[in-house]
Amino acid sequence: MRPLLHSDFELRSALKVVGTITLLVLILLYVLFQARFLITGPQVILQNEPAVQQNTRIVTLEGTAVNITHLWLNDRQIFTDEQGTFKEALVLENGYTTATLRAKDRYGRETRVLRSFMYTPASIIKN
Repeated sequence: MRPLLHSDFELRSALKVVGTITLLVLILLYVLFQARFLITGPQVILQNEPAVQQNTRIVTLEGTAVNITHLWLNDRQIFTDEQGTFKEALVLENGYTTATLRAKDRYGRETRVLRSFMYTPASIIKN
């Protein structure tokens, strides 16, 4: 068995330092990866947005909501499936109607998506 030299201790110390730094960097990256939901907050993305000018009474709003715990359409709670998609009908009033989608995450942060619609019956358009 050969005796331990000073260079062996330096190599071990260097390996311990490199290993510790690597572990700390990996932990930091993991924390940042998990914090992405906290950083981005609740998000609502509408797909197939209907036109502003409508001649039908019912408009369908559909989209995806991510990082949410609650979702409302004009202060009426609506629900998503497991993938976060939703599809909800909105009945338009005569004239001007505003649709407000409001989402809240588990940290209490909210986001809102506002869309306005103008209902004009088909009978008025033809005349």
